[in-house]
Amino acid sequence: MTETISAARAAFGDVAPGLADYSDNVLFGDVWNRPGLSPRDRSMITVACLVSLYRFNELPFHIRKALENGVTRAEIGELITHLAFYAGWPTAATAIPAARRAFEDMSPRGQ
Repeated sequence: MTETISAARAAFGDVAPGLADYSDNVLFGDVWNRPGLSPRDRSMITVACLVSLYRFNELPFHIRKALENGVTRAEIGELITHLAFYAGWPTAATAIPAARRAFEDMSPRGQ
């Protein structure tokens, strides 16, 4: 039987296994599944916060998650454009390569 390794466990479980457990069980197991907001809404909020706070290490993962949760590429582009006026032009401009990378990761090969 093969055990599936979570993204958190693969990214930092060797250094901080407790943080990986909290990520898997509390953040993505509880917080993301709470009633009141859809996963799509949570993704939009998370991407907006990450862009605004210059958290670009986590941004590609969460843009891919947003796409999986039904946020469109056009909506992500609009979100980044809107944030240019509230979080700063450099912040928004710096998010573009992360969005591009996430879009490429989600594109079928050869297209």
